[in-house]
Amino acid sequence: MKEASTIFALSSAPGRAGVAVIRVSGPAARTTLEMMTGPLPEPRFAAFRTIKHPKTGDVLDRAVVIWFAAPKTETGEDIVEFQVHGSRAVIAALLSALGEIAGCRLAEPGEFARRAFENGKLDLAEIEGLADLIEAETEAQRRQALAQTAGSLSKLYDGWRTRLIEIAALVEAAIDFSDEGDVSASAFNEARKRAETLQKEIAAHLDDGHRGEILREGFRVALLGAPNAGKSSLLNALARRDAAIVSAEAGTTRDVIEVRLDLAGLAVIVSDTAGIRETASDVEREGIRRSLAAARDADLVLWLAENPESIPPLNFSRETSLAIRSKQDLALDSRFDGLAVSAKTGAGIDQLIAEIAKRASEAVGSATEPALTRARHREALENALNDIGAFLNGPPGPIELRAEDVRRAAHALGRITGRVDVEDVLDQIFSRFCIGK
Repeated sequence: MKEASTIFALSSAPGRAGVAVIRVSGPAARTTLEMMTGPLPEPRFAAFRTIKHPKTGDVLDRAVVIWFAAPKTETGEDIVEFQVHGSRAVIAALLSALGEIAGCRLAEPGEFARRAFENGKLDLAEIEGLADLIEAETEAQRRQALAQTAGSLSKLYDGWRTRLIEIAALVEAAIDFSDEGDVSASAFNEARKRAETLQKEIAAHLDDGHRGEILREGFRVALLGAPNAGKSSLLNALARRDAAIVSAEAGTTRDVIEVRLDLAGLAVIVSDTAGIRETASDVEREGIRRSLAAARDADLVLWLAENPESIPPLNFSRETSLAIRSKQDLALDSRFDGLAVSAKTGAGIDQLIAEIAKRASEAVGSATEPALTRARHREALENALNDIGAFLNGPPGPIELRAEDVRRAAHALGRITGRVDVEDVLDQIFSRFCIGK
């Protein structure tokens, strides 16, 4: 990160489009706009201008420009937006011209968002919500990401951190007044009382069945069964396209094939797997191993079989598994109380989709409290919970060690939003963004 440099990038999707947005942020943004379009327009008002090359004066495009003056901008710096015609030629010409201006360079991935963080416009949890909003595929993902971007998680975690700081102040008071036994004991007991309440709240937040992570990453469904049970045909029926090869030859599917679906506004990932059977083939055995691994990682396992009597006892709970009779159009009897489907005729497919959507909805829940969305957050909260536990369960003396437990817990929570030194996690977070964000 070069703080004195001015960065620019294409912020809209690459490729041909009606309009493309190119943004410039930094100390040279104002000069750049003046060099290429003439006098500055009124801040935050769109102006139609002729955009010229800063050195040759050649006309690059006639388009809309907007000037945003610091500090009331997304990055906290001066920002210019060029809303140009979205041809590859126009985009390439404008980016090339910007690169010839002294002090300007192409942005690194996530650098606009990183500057927003460094200038206090967004914290890390809000920025991760912004990344999720950009990646959102379903309505539920959009709502969760938008709430996180608006600070729902940040307010919760910062509130807990503030309470830990208050607990730390009480422990420090107990240290300062150690020569006055009653005052010291009273302060320390109040700190323990508050820590016990906070411990329960954080533990309840962690014990949420990973609902926020499931919503963000997708509800995983694994199709299991013997070879030729109809798994690939069912996958194609659910996807409404030929996502997997269907053949009468047993063992056609050798690897796990995934399809992403949007069911009732929820992201659902359905995995077609290799048929489960005894085999001498090393390749097929590897496929079966991957099938079982996919089942272990799935939120719901669907076991398909043509004959209800061949459906084995599933080694999963009723909440995470479902037996399905496949190829219902070929069935000679109706002795099956469960769900029966036919990928050929479509019979039972709507009912299966409804059942999967129901299971996914139950997994993500309907709680209004902010949901834990990332493994990074979970790890920090677990560390904080362990430190609070050490404070509560450790011996009262020396009391300085108990004060360190509280400090470590507050530090762990601060790492989620970036309230403490988090240099080691910055690159991991911002590198996942596109160049122009």
